[in-house]
Amino acid sequence: MNCNVIKDYCVAHINFGLEELQAFVAVAEKLSFRAAAEELFISPPALSRRVEKLEGLLGTRLLNRNTRRVELTQSGRVFLERARSALDELEYAVLGVNDESRHRYSTVTVACVPSVAYYFLPAVIARFTEHYPQIRVRILDESANTVLNDVSSRRADFAINFIGTQEQELVFEPIFTEPFVLAVHSSHRLARRRKVRWEELERERLITVGKSSGNRVLLDSALAQVSRRPTSFFEVSHVSSLLGLVELCLGVAAVPKLALPISNHMTLKEVRLVEPTITRTLGLICRKGMPLSPAAQILYDMVKAEAVKRNR
Repeated sequence: MNCNVIKDYCVAHINFGLEELQAFVAVAEKLSFRAAAEELFISPPALSRRVEKLEGLLGTRLLNRNTRRVELTQSGRVFLERARSALDELEYAVLGVNDESRHRYSTVTVACVPSVAYYFLPAVIARFTEHYPQIRVRILDESANTVLNDVSSRRADFAINFIGTQEQELVFEPIFTEPFVLAVHSSHRLARRRKVRWEELERERLITVGKSSGNRVLLDSALAQVSRRPTSFFEVSHVSSLLGLVELCLGVAAVPKLALPISNHMTLKEVRLVEPTITRTLGLICRKGMPLSPAAQILYDMVKAEAVKRNR
């Protein structure tokens, strides 16, 4: 069936439902029935039935699949663009009506490093959910390298990360440059200081993330020339765990500023780290040449707005 036949057939015989279109687009973008089923919160067999129903109604195979891989046919590639356009138009319409008549429509998946997920992203998600309560949001808080893979593999719509500027298939839009600061317990001797030099931490019990962490690599590289540098006493996998140890007075930690709460915290205090001052640049990452869905674009823009607010 050629492209014009598909177009004519769809115009004359649009008797499939939204679920079938969503199923096909999810599989076509993920190139995996398992991942697409997770995206739509249905079982793989149910997903297969929806795709098979759509193919039967169209009278052509859209996907070639076996036990190892899924590929789009020529007809599938043509139909994918039309299906995306149709879903986008419908989603814009759904997002434009009032709350009383808004129905559950989609899921937006955001990948980010854990330090962003801890205090920065929840405020954005709260505002997004207030406006669009029926749109589900999935947050993949993982290592910096895994976050990149999440976007490249289409597991996430977009990501917030501090690496990815060199990836040719991805677009990295810088939104926020933040310093690493010292997180200490409010009772610690350094809690009342405005700033502290790295060499002053030589005798402190420093809590760090593991050596495979992007933050750890960045810090170790920046401190390579510092002669009196602190050494790791406790090591954890995530910044959230690291801050938990600080709250128990077990040591101090160098963390990205966004990992700390905005307002005054009962036990955590922030102190500037200098000589050297170490920063990282966060950016929004998406796939090059692939526009976001309307819901994902709205959340993307809200993240940018929150970053501008934090930069003030």
